[in-house]
Amino acid sequence: MARLAQTAGLTDVQQEILSTVRDFVDKEILPVATELEHRDEYPQDIVDGLKELGLFGLMIPEEYGGLGESLLTYALCVEEIARGWMSVSGIINTHFIVAYMLKQHGTQEQKDHFLPRMAAGDVRGAFSMSEPALGSDVSAISSKAVKDGEEYVLNGQKMWLTNGGTSSLVAVLVRSDEGHSASEAAAAPHRSMTTFLVEKEPGFGEVRPGLTIPGKIDKMGYKGVDTTELIMDGLRIPANRVLGGVTGRGFYQMMDGVEVGRVNVAARGCGVAQRAFELGVRYAQQRHTFGKQIAQHQAIQFKLAEMATKVEAAHAMMVNAARKKDSGERNDLEAGMAKYLASEYCKEVVEDAFRIHGGYGFSKEYEIERLYREAPMLLIGEGTAEIQKMIIGRRLLEEYRFQG
Repeated sequence: MARLAQTAGLTDVQQEILSTVRDFVDKEILPVATELEHRDEYPQDIVDGLKELGLFGLMIPEEYGGLGESLLTYALCVEEIARGWMSVSGIINTHFIVAYMLKQHGTQEQKDHFLPRMAAGDVRGAFSMSEPALGSDVSAISSKAVKDGEEYVLNGQKMWLTNGGTSSLVAVLVRSDEGHSASEAAAAPHRSMTTFLVEKEPGFGEVRPGLTIPGKIDKMGYKGVDTTELIMDGLRIPANRVLGGVTGRGFYQMMDGVEVGRVNVAARGCGVAQRAFELGVRYAQQRHTFGKQIAQHQAIQFKLAEMATKVEAAHAMMVNAARKKDSGERNDLEAGMAKYLASEYCKEVVEDAFRIHGGYGFSKEYEIERLYREAPMLLIGEGTAEIQKMIIGRRLLEEYRFQG
């Protein structure tokens, strides 16, 4: 049979792109991923290779120098890359969220200025919503922008920026309150938020006047990629760097981008789960106990059957969510379901592969140890399971509203 998680109905171009990415993963990522991850080293050679493949411009329209591909193509590429090393998929995820937000909501000047350089990989994107005290409660954002002539002055602290150090463009969501009274802002906090396009130098420390990127946050897993804070202290941004040119729309712009991000996290979960299955099924045929391969023991076969079924189910939901978004339809329900299921199943498949490895799974010499530390990040990235359930539940009540 063919390997798991095949996708029906792909064009020849999509198949060629995926084949190229898979070859790159097998030759350039898998052989070095665990070593780089243990050193927490940024995978510069891998990133340069992705740049040469044109992957930083995958979803950017051809008129701006990109490949003009669909969210589905992007998600399937992310799945392949995460199969090699999840951190690499994180490097391109935030870049594409910002590129997508620019494509959908940017002014023509903003698109012309940023998208060609983003397509070439010369400008790398990051985006920033979270803050130290708010978690998933975006309405509690306290970072603020105050207008001063033709500029805005931004102050506040942001948290959990993927690519915070290596990026050169950050989409930052802050409270602006412009045109809103205090009571209006309190009653509808989402309407008083604005996304600013903040250009900066890559690196750490003060990367432009009023903007500091402290050092990397030390994490249990998801290493290699830099995760940082962002501190704004009198950061001055020109008015033409308000995304879309109008204040008060930032929350809705960010949520549109996060839907893309949730499909990405689902794809990452699928990729990590696929790799865990590959490792588990291979080890089960190499290890012998009681005179036969452990794969011949019924208990292990049951485990492999459950793992493969979860890989297939998560992949199908991820593909459905991507195709729904590509069709132009609202996909928050599908994206929430896909993200929730894929991340939960990923954790379970990785743990089962870990159990199949027995004591060797606890050794850093085996790749499954790395996956075991990486999978938990997917449970919280782009919204926890509880947030996804809230989104799913509310949408279901909209669709199945009782008319009695």
